[in-house]
Amino acid sequence: MKNSYLTAVVYGWITVLVLVLISSLLLSLVVRFTAISEFTLSYITLTIGLIALFVGGIISGLKGKENGWVVGALTGAGFTLLTFLVQYLGFDEIFSIQQTVYHTTYILAAVVGGIIGVNLSPKDQTAS
Repeated sequence: MKNSYLTAVVYGWITVLVLVLISSLLLSLVVRFTAISEFTLSYITLTIGLIALFVGGIISGLKGKENGWVVGALTGAGFTLLTFLVQYLGFDEIFSIQQTVYHTTYILAAVVGGIIGVNLSPKDQTAS
């Protein structure tokens, strides 16, 4: 694996982590000061996760400048692996079917973000 791929993926992971932490803080304030239902909360957290992984994929693609689907997939897979390790080692539970579907969707969102990020990145102009 190229060093630039690793750098791009780390930037994506940091972006996802920051977005998830900020949104968790905001969501905790919403839960504290409103009467939001658990049903609505589950869809809000799913949407926030998808947006965070999509933006993380875009950042990875912008930094990687090529093979956006690879850096996006690595960004999403890293997030999924971290989540799985926390759940398995901390709570001694594996992913349910619903969580597997969610995390597959998260990885796909990061892949799409990576592809878009590569296409948004400035290309090196070479004279022909």
